[in-house]
Amino acid sequence: MDPKTFPLFIFTLISLLQLHLLAGQDAVRAGYWFPGSEFPVSDIDSTLFTHLFCAFADLDAETNQVVAASSNQAQFSTFTQTVQQKNPSVKTLLSIGGGSANEADFASMASESTSRKSFIDSSINLARQYNFHGLDLDWEYPSSATEMTNLGLLLNEWRAAIDNESTSTGNSSLLLAAAVFRSSDYYTIDYPIQAIANSLDWINVMAYDFYGPLWSNLTGPPAALYNPGNDQISGSYGVSTWIQAGVTANKIVLGLPFYGYAWQLADANNHGFFAPSVGAALSSDGSAGYGQIEDFISENNATTVYNSTVVSNYCYSGTTWIGFDDTQSISAKVSYAKENGLLGYFAWHVAADDDWVLSQTASDTWGA
Repeated sequence: MDPKTFPLFIFTLISLLQLHLLAGQDAVRAGYWFPGSEFPVSDIDSTLFTHLFCAFADLDAETNQVVAASSNQAQFSTFTQTVQQKNPSVKTLLSIGGGSANEADFASMASESTSRKSFIDSSINLARQYNFHGLDLDWEYPSSATEMTNLGLLLNEWRAAIDNESTSTGNSSLLLAAAVFRSSDYYTIDYPIQAIANSLDWINVMAYDFYGPLWSNLTGPPAALYNPGNDQISGSYGVSTWIQAGVTANKIVLGLPFYGYAWQLADANNHGFFAPSVGAALSSDGSAGYGQIEDFISENNATTVYNSTVVSNYCYSGTTWIGFDDTQSISAKVSYAKENGLLGYFAWHVAADDDWVLSQTASDTWGA
């Protein structure tokens, strides 16, 4: 080989190797399940997913240990075995916390090294006891600079403990993921990016709940991928902030809501995005699963609209208006994730689907 071309050859070889490693990264096509949905684990079509999250284990505020509520132990302990009957290769993660968890308890636990150790060790023990392949932190959301710093310490120590456990037992390392805010800062409070990049296998970006009747008196796209009127309230903007902050695209998993929000219109004749409303419809907070929304459309002969600029669907009948993601939005979002080199997508939550329509659409769009 000509010595002059040797450096170029090496550079090209390294670049190809990096691309190969990136291409070899297992995609994440995931969904959350939780017992409150009253949907049997055995009914999950796990063939449509590569990963399934079992939500939620709890934080015991007195012991700082991760525990499963007694009412959930039977389902949690057999979750992996059950979903692998239809798909033996599906990976499972035990999610800890969730939207209803006590934020103060997580902040307190993360503030001291001894309590962090209790949390970490108990999480690993519980995951192994119940045969999960990984753990998922759903601390929603650290709300001060100090809490973000302590989150970083928690993640670094958690990764070290997982690696040590794997080395000492010979077991494959547990996966470690976390559900995070739509952007890399929580209302100007920056996430601990270096700890996230070094310690987590991926982040689940919760790119939804942008608009809802309890906090917006105008109708809106609950999970807009793009938002020309206010770009910072959109999934694409949020993803871009994580990448710019230092989390590589192939560690980002995009959130898809299998639910929407219903508003009561102030004027039945004003029924587009950002129309005035007088509160929630259908439920106390306006939330409705995709299956419920499909029933509403059918029973009320509702008008349905897909907005490709925003990437969101809505429907209306009389004064009831619902913003949600239908198959068009789901397909467009999954295409966006794949085309931009993201690791994959996750759905909250599988029980809200309608005969697996959205799950199948997402899986088909991503491809094998």
